[in-house]
Amino acid sequence: MSSNIRTNGINHLALSTNNMKEQIEFFSDVLGMELIALYWMHGTEDCWHGFLRLNDKSALAFVFNPANADAQMQYGVTQPGHMMGPSAPGTMQHVALNVDGMDELLNMRDRIRSRGVNVTGPVNHGFANSLYFQGPEDISLEICTFEGCDTPVGPKDWIDPEVVEIAGISEDELARYIKPAEYAGQGGAVAQPPFDPNGYNPKMPEDMLKGILAMPDEMVTQMLSEPTAPSQMQKT
Repeated sequence: MSSNIRTNGINHLALSTNNMKEQIEFFSDVLGMELIALYWMHGTEDCWHGFLRLNDKSALAFVFNPANADAQMQYGVTQPGHMMGPSAPGTMQHVALNVDGMDELLNMRDRIRSRGVNVTGPVNHGFANSLYFQGPEDISLEICTFEGCDTPVGPKDWIDPEVVEIAGISEDELARYIKPAEYAGQGGAVAQPPFDPNGYNPKMPEDMLKGILAMPDEMVTQMLSEPTAPSQMQKT
């Protein structure tokens, strides 16, 4: 195990949907992603969770909640509607998926077009070449590759001082963002910090949240875990 604890990739990105079958059909047929899980979402009544494989360590996921039908899509708020459009802070602007090299990028363009879906590109961004298209429920999508590009992505070439200044980032902060402090961890021994009403908290009743945060970690694990796969549940 590394002596510096840090995240090393996206395990899964979960998108909300009102049509699970349409999303699975699109991402499996148009993009070739394998369906690896579809089950009742743990701890959330009447919701489903679907996973489509990206690689052995990451997936694209969808969540169906019956209440999604009452949540109206609004361009410029819930989603941009196209790659250059705005959306509300905290919402997803677009999803970019990876392929390895220009040959795969062009062959993926062929696959997408062969399914009757319009796709533009490749567009050379200097550090990546990209294709652009829309998916079901107007998800803005990109396929890109870092390979074979003019200037590989990295802070030396791709951090613009003008944008740094506009973002309000100081020189000291920039240095810290480029090289975050290392942390070795304490084997899970660090206690829950005190509740801060102004912190990054789930939007639920405060008393409920405080109760969850006050529980020992072992109790939370015991209460909320559902490790039995659907195939095993059907056998019992």
